[in-house]
This record gives sequence, structure tokens and C-alpha cells, in this order.
Amino acid sequence: MAHLLDAPAAGAAAADWDRRDPREVRRACRSRGYTGYTAGLAPGHVQANLCMLPKDWAEDFLLFCQRNPAPCPLIARSDPGDPRLPTLAEDLDIRTDVPRYHVFRDGAFVEEVTDITSLWRDDLVVFALGCSFSFEEALLDAGLPLRFLERGSVAGVYVTDIDAKPAGRFHGKLAVTMRPFKPVDAIRAIQVTSRFPNVHGAPVHIGDPAAIGVDLAVKYKNVGDGTVEPGELPLFWACGLTPQLAVANAKPPFCITHAPSSMLVTDLRNASLAVL
Repeated sequence: MAHLLDAPAAGAAAADWDRRDPREVRRACRSRGYTGYTAGLAPGHVQANLCMLPKDWAEDFLLFCQRNPAPCPLIARSDPGDPRLPTLAEDLDIRTDVPRYHVFRDGAFVEEVTDITSLWRDDLVVFALGCSFSFEEALLDAGLPLRFLERGSVAGVYVTDIDAKPAGRFHGKLAVTMRPFKPVDAIRAIQVTSRFPNVHGAPVHIGDPAAIGVDLAVKYKNVGDGTVEPGELPLFWACGLTPQLAVANAKPPFCITHAPSSMLVTDLRNASLAVL
């Protein structure tokens, strides 16, 4: 898997595309020159979780998002069959501009790909959901450390025993991301992230992982860093991978999502989602 520091655009040196520019990031994905995590790319810009479903499943999924705004904060929705999301970026093509995609058939994960042009259908509706990478930038700006970023990783991802609110055919457990802080920093982290309800908002749980059915040694698809040092508190935020759990239960005949932590990078500014 290519990662943040070792994935040049195809046929070019790493310096030939600007990792600070969301358009350049999407072009690198489009050329299959970048297939890694998107944490730290295009600072200041919103990144999005994705779920693409046939039109006759879209209304149920929309209702699932409306009933579960913490894990599923909807920021854009396409017309059926339209691979563009112009409110997020004018040049965006959802079929090529994400580092990696996960493909599901009848609710089961079947393959990971870097381009879905050959899989695209005229009845697919794209849902873009807010991502915690946006509030991570706000945490860093507030002087709060995120050790996993220094290690080239992302926040650990876990499945809780908390039920999401069902909607139509969609139901499942809440997925969360975990970030550890010293107690005084934990208070500040709660304050900072509560200003970003469109990218998961404040934590859903603080402290004992077992109270929400989590074992820090058991990460969802082994994604992220689950290290908690002595004197730190684990804080848990609702995660945009929750829809993937709901898809597995609903078993739509076809669905495409982003691969964990490989997001759609948009032209929206993080500041535009903050509540003052």
C-alpha cells in the first residue's frame, strides 16, 4: 500500500504533485499514482467518506443518515448516475478520484480497486459524508497532539456494541475512532470537536473501552493506531465506517464505498463546516 510519504503520481517524481492542493491530490488518485491514506493531504480541506448505492436503496440510506447524524453527517448527494459532486469540487469524478474503493455485492465485501469506471452504473447515487480528518486539523491547530499522525498512521477504528438507529433495510452497530489524550487535553479536545457537528462532532464515549464493547487490541480491518499510554484517556468519536456495517446487514445487491482512511479530498474548506 502506498502511503503519505512514498506515493508519487504515476510516471512522475513525488515532487511533481502538490500534496497541499486538493485538485492535485485527486489528479494523483486519478492517475493511480496515489493509493494510500489521505490523512494529512490537502490541509484545510474537507475529506469525505463515501457510499454509492442503487437508486432504489438510496432513500432508505438517506433516512439512515438523517437518523444517525454523528456517524453519517451528509455533506453531498448526487443525482442517480451522475459521478460528479459539484458542490464539493468542479473537476471531481467519483469514479477515479479516490485512492482506493471497496466493492460489496449482496452486503459482502468482494474486492478493493483503485478505479470504478468499469463498475459504474446509471442508477448509482453517491453519498458523501463528513470525515474526522477535518476536526483532526482543528485539534492540531489547538496544540493537541495526535501521536498516530507522527507515526504515519490514522486513529484506531473499532466496532462498538451500540446500535445505530435503523432505517428501512439499514441497521447495524456504531463504528468509532479512538484518540488518546491526557485528561487536561481531553477536555480541550471535546470543546474543539463539538464545533464540528458536520464531521462527527464531540466524542460519543470517554474512558473505559469495555463500556461500549470495545477491545483496543481488536481494530476494524486492523485500521489505525490503538495505543494508549499511561496517564491518557481514550476518547471515541462516531466513525463514517458505520455505513459499511449497515450495508453488510442490509445486503444491497451492489454498493461501493471508500477504503478505510482513503477518502475523497474535496475543495471545501474545513472552516466552512465549523459552528462558531
